[in-house]
Order: sequence, then structure tokens, then C-alpha cells
Amino acid sequence: MSEPVSIPSHRQAFADIGRALRYLRPFAVPFSGKIAYMVLGVLPMMVFPWPAKVLVDHVIQDVPIDSTRYPFFFQPVVDALVGRTPMEMAVAMLLVGLALLAVFGGTGTTELRDQTGAGLAQGTDVATRSENQANQGYSFVGGLFGYLEYRLTLRISQGLNHHYRSSLFERIQRLPMTRLDDQRIGDAIFRLMYDTPQLTEVCYRLVLTPVIAPLQVAATVWVMWMTFGDIPEVIVAALLLAPASFLLTLPFTNVMRRRSLRARETGSHATSTIEEGVSNVLAVQGLGGQAHESARFEEDSWKSYTDWRNFQLLWWGILIVFGIAGVTAGTYLFYLLSDRVFEGSLTIGDLSVIFAFFGVLAFTAENTGRLWIYLQDNVVGLRRVFELMDEPADLQPQGALPLDEIRQGFRFEGVGYSYPDGTRALQDVDFEARRGQMLAIAGPAGAGKTTLAYLLPRFLSPSEGRILVDGNDLQQIDREALRSQIAFVFQEPVLFDATVADNIRFGDPNATDEQLRRAAEIAGASEFIDRLPQGYDTPLGRGGGRLSVGQKQRLSIARALVREAPVLVLDEPTAALDPETEMQLVETLQSVARDRLVVVIAHRLSTIRSADQILFLQEGRVRERGSHEELMALEGGRYRRFVELQSSAAA
Repeated sequence: MSEPVSIPSHRQAFADIGRALRYLRPFAVPFSGKIAYMVLGVLPMMVFPWPAKVLVDHVIQDVPIDSTRYPFFFQPVVDALVGRTPMEMAVAMLLVGLALLAVFGGTGTTELRDQTGAGLAQGTDVATRSENQANQGYSFVGGLFGYLEYRLTLRISQGLNHHYRSSLFERIQRLPMTRLDDQRIGDAIFRLMYDTPQLTEVCYRLVLTPVIAPLQVAATVWVMWMTFGDIPEVIVAALLLAPASFLLTLPFTNVMRRRSLRARETGSHATSTIEEGVSNVLAVQGLGGQAHESARFEEDSWKSYTDWRNFQLLWWGILIVFGIAGVTAGTYLFYLLSDRVFEGSLTIGDLSVIFAFFGVLAFTAENTGRLWIYLQDNVVGLRRVFELMDEPADLQPQGALPLDEIRQGFRFEGVGYSYPDGTRALQDVDFEARRGQMLAIAGPAGAGKTTLAYLLPRFLSPSEGRILVDGNDLQQIDREALRSQIAFVFQEPVLFDATVADNIRFGDPNATDEQLRRAAEIAGASEFIDRLPQGYDTPLGRGGGRLSVGQKQRLSIARALVREAPVLVLDEPTAALDPETEMQLVETLQSVARDRLVVVIAHRLSTIRSADQILFLQEGRVRERGSHEELMALEGGRYRRFVELQSSAAA
């Protein structure tokens, strides 16, 4: 995610668009309803211009009503007006207008008539625009009809984006741990929140435009030809805008994708800077780095604004090109028709109708011609999302074996591990860890202790060798079944923005209140929990920000204990505990190890000396193995030297 996304080629753009459209399948029925609404929405546009012609020609200019042309569907209204006074005609058109207003909104051309929509206040930035795109509801008509279509569109947009975002979030949750460690969280948030709404844009444009645009053009051309068939230049002038718009914007497609990608990447970089600065605010303040962080954010923020301005300037250039093409066509049409008005072959009312229909044709033709350039920004957002979705997931093995309960333990045979960047972490690791034992892993920093522990729940997979669990290859075991058997306490306490009880119950959602309290007592957490304002119902804030590091660690241990899994892995569980709490925890682990496998990574001698077996790692190899007494008996032993250094440092 933190690596730059390549600019999509035309071929990649088509592939991503096709992939995006597949997300419409669960919404086929409501989307069909949206198409039906838009098809019906074309019909009132064929009626809107004619009442204006009646007012202009027969009320204002007093032209005889039976001397001008009207389409057959409006002819019954015209017949009813024959013999009426101008005032009666005006009242009749007022009633027609009120009816149209109630059902379809105000009358007018495509640009002027009422349209239904709603959204949050937004600027030109990606964030606010994307939020409106994710919740967009609209109708090209107003009134009751427009309101109903708006409601349906809103539900489609929200459902489609919810489905898309949820799919991406689920995919992120399944990424291997090493891949997640390499990512910038802010960039992931930007893709999840602000790139995903491009899906709805693509679906609406590519499904609705090809369906509605031809129908709208056909209906308009049919009405115009039926009424003004002797002036085909109007139709030709409007329809030429479609290929003209496409040809004029085609040279901008590559630069559009390039600038859109740049604007999104710098925007996500600014988001990452915010996330890092806020998450590490204590470290920033403690080290006096406020000025440095402010300068870093100012630089990233300004880059984001600059790249977005460049993107917007390109859009303005394209819109100017469109404007020139439209004004040119409109000017030509006005020049062509004005002579006919002076000649008397067309009335002023006819002219208003023709320009109204020309507006519909021009708007539809330009939108169709601009479809490909509109999609360039959308495909960049899609590419950023699909790139993340295509990250190799932590996949299940083919024919995964079930695992009801770990009864024996683990066996490592010649296990080695290298990180993706080539860093060698483990090599030739051989040992056996059986249920009913407490296994301690000790050694200097960087020896590979945590990496070894991560192999047990298959957060990582060996580069060579194999690990057996109850005699079966660990790589062939069902992943979820394996991890359900292991409770893991990480070196860095991980808490959620929830209550104390909810954080502990995360280890076992079905745990009773009594089980929660028992786990908290064993972990040495009950004492401080009872002092909290609301006890177990106290909200902890983000990351447990209201607790000390030691309190966070005790809650993490309680969460692991309440799970009652047959394997318990603790990475530096006593690093932030006071001596009394540490002693209580060690006694607890010894008790728990009677019917579980307890794996403890620790530096403190008091934590590891009571273990049944100690593995001493150095430079990724198991240098020594045995109980505390056995290893201390080795003259010049590495573990003995480790203990002596720790003892002398404590003295």
C-alpha cells in the first residue's frame, strides 16, 4: 500500500471497470428499478417545452392556436384550448404547470428544470467529495417522482459502497502479519474511505448512460422530427457534440489518470502523517518534536493541495473545451433558426421548444462523449482499491485438516525463517513443546524469539523445515481451527475503544461475568478495575489511553486467560508489571501449565527460571536447551552468562 500505484493503462482500465461492474450483481433488482425510473423520467422532458410555447405564441403574441404544430401527445390539450381566450389559456397552462410541478418538479430544459438530490457541504478535496459519492441519491426530475427515485438511488449507493468497503476491510483483515507491518495505516484508511466510492460512479455512468442516453436521444429526435422534420440541422448539430466531445477529450486521458493518481497518493500521504502524529503524540511531545511534526504535516498537506489544484486545472481546461464546442453549436443553431423566425416559418414559441430540445440533446450528447474522460479519475481510485484487494492473503491450505483440540503439542524440525526483505530470523530450529509444560524462550534482543512464537499460530510460515502439531504438518491444518486453540498475548498491549468487560470478553464472546472476573483476578487486573469509575463497564478510549502500560498488559493477559485455549503464548508478559504482580502471574502460569502448553518469551529471570524447558536463542539458532538448573550447570554456557549479566545489572 505504501508503494506507489502504477498508472493504469487503457487495457487495465477496462479490466478494472469490468471487475467493478460485477459488484452490481447483488443489487440487480434495485438497480433495475433505478433504470425504470430514469426511463420514465425521459417522458416528462418531452412534455415540458410545450406549455411554454402555448404561452409565448397564443397568450402573449395572440397567434391562432390551430395554425402551429404540436406533437400528437399534446394535441388533446391544444384541442381543448381552441376557442379559449388568452386568459383562459394562461390559466389552463398554469394548471398544467402545477400538475407537472407536483409530479415531476418544475418545467424547463435539462439544466433548468427541478432535480432532486442531497449531500453534505463539500469542497473540491477527495475526502468530502468521496463521502457524497458514497451516499449519493439523485433524480434528474423533481416532485413526487423525483423524491421516490432519490430514495431508491440513495439506498443503492449506500448498499453498494457498504458491500464494497466491507469486502476490502475483510481482505485487509486477512493479509499476512508481515504485510500489514509494512503498510501505512493512513493510506489504508484513505483507500477504504475515499477510493471505494469510485465504484458507484463507475456503475452509474457505465450502466445508466448507455441505457438512458440512447433512449433520451431517440425520444427527443422523434418528437423534433415529428414536429419540425424540415430542419434536421438542429438534430445533426446536437448529435455531433458526442463524437466532438470524445475526440476533444481523448488526448487528455493519460494525463487525467496521472494527475488523479498523484492527487490521491499525496492525499493519502497526508492522512498517514495525521494518523502517525496523533497516534504517537506522547512520543512527539516527550521528545520535543512538535515543530518537526508540524513542519512535516505542513509539507505533506501543501503537496496534497498543490496536486489537487493541478488536477482541477486540467478539469477546467477540459470544461472550457466543452464550453467552446457547445457555444459554437448553439451559435450556429441560433443563426440558422433566426432567419426562419423572420421569414415566418417558425414562431418564437417554436424557437423556445427547439432550443429546449437542443439543450436536452446537447447535454446528453456531451455527457456521452465525455464518459471516457469522466472515468479516468474513477479508474485510478478503483486501481488503488483492487491493488490492495489483490495482495496475497493468508490463504487456507488445499484440503485443510480439522483440529478439534491440541492434545500433545508442537514439534519443530529443522525450521528456518527469512523475512521478505531477506533478513534471516531463524535457522535449524529443533525442539518439542508438549501440553502440560511451560516453555520459556530467552535470548538477547533480535535473537528471533518473537518470530519463533509467531510460527505457532501460523502468523508466519517457515521458509524451510516443518512444524508438527499433534503429529500433523502445521501448514495443512485449518487456519481458523488452529488459531482458536491458541491465546496470544502480544508484546505491545492491544486494546479496543470499548469497555473493560468488552476488551476482556474479546478473548471469548460467550464468557460469563464470573469468568471475566476470574481471568482478571488471575492476571492481577481486578484490583485496578474495581477502582475505575464504572468498574468493568468503564470505557477505555482509543487503545486504552486511560490506562498505564502495566494495566494494559494485565488486561491483555486476562483476555488471553478467559479464552481457556489449550495453548497460551505470552510475549514479554511481565515487562511492564511490578514485582508483586509478576510473582502472582508466574504462579498462575505454573498452575495453568498443568493442563495447557504455556510458551513465554521473557528477559526477566524471575519469569523464566520456573519453566519446564528453556530455549536460549542467539542469532536465530537454539544454542542451548534445558531447565534453569541444567543450563546454569553448563560451564561457560550462554544462558548462564545471560543470567549472570542480568544479576550483576540488577545488583
